[in-house]
Amino acid sequence: MTNISASDVGKLRRQTGSGMMDCKNALIESNGDFDLAVDILRKKGQKVAAKRADRQAMEGVVIAKNNSDNTKAVLVSLNCETDFVAKNEDFIAIANNILEKAITENISGEDNINDVMLDDGMSVAEKVLEQTGVIGEKIEVSAHVTSDIQVSSYVHAGNRLATLVGFNNTADYQVAKDIAMQVAAMNPLAVDKDGIDQETIDRELEIAKDLARQEGKPEEMLEKIAFGRLNKFYKENTLLNQTFIKDGKKTVAQYLKEHNEALSVTCFKRVGLSS
Repeated sequence: MTNISASDVGKLRRQTGSGMMDCKNALIESNGDFDLAVDILRKKGQKVAAKRADRQAMEGVVIAKNNSDNTKAVLVSLNCETDFVAKNEDFIAIANNILEKAITENISGEDNINDVMLDDGMSVAEKVLEQTGVIGEKIEVSAHVTSDIQVSSYVHAGNRLATLVGFNNTADYQVAKDIAMQVAAMNPLAVDKDGIDQETIDRELEIAKDLARQEGKPEEMLEKIAFGRLNKFYKENTLLNQTFIKDGKKTVAQYLKEHNEALSVTCFKRVGLSS
């Protein structure tokens, strides 16, 4: 049998993050072939991933960042099963490495995040498989990209919630950040009422009519009352019509126009972990 030294086991552990016995067994199985041992550990990760495919990865790290000229922002969510893993420094470091490389490689969308190459020479897909084997939990990764004349991103304390916002014009840094924070705090459904789908509108109107009917309002008034309540729904759930969180006397649209008459929001993305 090939003699496996403690230094070889340590080296393999440092590179893969796997346990000491897993590394030793992989080296024994590979007859001391280091690269083959790495492949064996990766295959172990694949087995663990298949075994845990039905588990829910509801914890994790959600982070976002702009590129250097604030024309593109990327949001990365690296999910796991437990809060214990989500708070691990190594896990957070992997999430940050994915985010930095996604920005550096200028990814065009969420579909190609798995192909991004990380600092250790692994692709994101390979790293997720490896970490599934190392950690023993289901690991998932997703990414969202926003590009525009200007973008802003915001990460809430604790790395459990992040947002991206696109603007149709240049904006002061603080103004842009304020809107990204607004999205995080108020969780709008759309930029404005034109972004609300007809199914949602019909549902809200029907609910409003039923409530008015239960309140004893005349049948001939129900339609008018329902549309009045629909306007309130728009005010609460569309970003530009929401009350600005830093000044309750104005809407988000009014706040933007104070700084630039032509400034508006074109899109946003909000990703958060379940509490």
